[in-house]
Amino acid sequence: MMNMTHGPLEGIRVLDLSRVLCGPYATMFMGDMGADIIKIENPKGGDDTRLWGSKAAGESYYFASFNRSKRSITIDLKSEKGKKVFLEMVKHADVVIENFRPGVTKRLGIDYDVLKEINPGIVFASASGFGSEGPYASRPGYDIVAQAMGGLMSITGPKGGLPCKAGASVGDVLTGLNLVIGILAALHNRNRTGKGQYLEVSLTNSVVSLVSTDTTEYFVDGQDIRSIGDYNSLNSPYGLFATADGNCVICCGNQKLFTNLCEGVLKRPELLEDERFKDGDARKKNEEALKAIVEEWSSQHPARENVAVLAEYGIPAAPVQTIDEIYHDEHIAGVQEMFPRMQHPTMGEITVTACPIKFSETKAEIRKPAPLLGQHTVEILQEVLGMSAEEAQEYTNY
Repeated sequence: MMNMTHGPLEGIRVLDLSRVLCGPYATMFMGDMGADIIKIENPKGGDDTRLWGSKAAGESYYFASFNRSKRSITIDLKSEKGKKVFLEMVKHADVVIENFRPGVTKRLGIDYDVLKEINPGIVFASASGFGSEGPYASRPGYDIVAQAMGGLMSITGPKGGLPCKAGASVGDVLTGLNLVIGILAALHNRNRTGKGQYLEVSLTNSVVSLVSTDTTEYFVDGQDIRSIGDYNSLNSPYGLFATADGNCVICCGNQKLFTNLCEGVLKRPELLEDERFKDGDARKKNEEALKAIVEEWSSQHPARENVAVLAEYGIPAAPVQTIDEIYHDEHIAGVQEMFPRMQHPTMGEITVTACPIKFSETKAEIRKPAPLLGQHTVEILQEVLGMSAEEAQEYTNY
């Protein structure tokens, strides 16, 4: 963690009340980009994910991964003493982020209406399952709930099969990314106007936004869309194809790519004259027949060999990699450095996934390991509020 570069968000202070994934995912990236992330946790256990998954020296790998580049302070927001300290800290902050259920911050007396009176420039970002208004507002929201409610599960899975959850927690991750987008936009607006604002992002709306390529088709003809497996709703050949040692994906999204496939890869230019495959609409109607023809070629060779040949002709393709394979991939893990190692104070050296945004001048990088619960309480209270060591020490005794 030595010789850190100046991050693009250096000088921004975030009071992070969020826990589990969507909020911590957002502040993780902001921390990597140089923002001062002060993770405010309940002194009685802190973030739930401190107890999740595999552990080393009693610390969770899950928590360590998504809470790097942050400092931790323990404050009991239900106590008058704790709330008073938090409100004082708001005076010295740029952003507050939370993902409680709607109404919780108001009950605690720390909602936006209260905070903007203390700091008119504060940006208050809120994440929830369904947003703060509407008949579902009070419902709890988890990733799979958002995937189900937002339409993603109905279009995911094998053709004709049961609805299926996406393997990754895309609802939480998308919500985290949308939080970052919203916060940065609000900060830019504050730079122009001097005024902060409230913004909210819901898991469900984030998923609805994700499936927009399918909702656009529904808007045209009103026909409901169901899962089509590895096929694409608009193009063919596009999807998963068998190889001699597994599978690869091949994507022909336009006529030029299909021409390159037929003439250069398959060595079957006559397919371009076949009425079944003459244009995109025809290929989509006859995609099963077209897939069988492509697999006559792809199944004779290993996936990576197929991909190399397709790349020569500019056709997007890839082997279907496992987590182990991407971890050892020379491009992803090597040149792109997507799996850096970091030193944790009790866990030792661990691997995490890097920020995918590459800056030329202000690098996004791991600024510090995930904090132990309340590790920086005294440090933060002295630094932000000017407390003496003795005064700050009082907040470590819960």
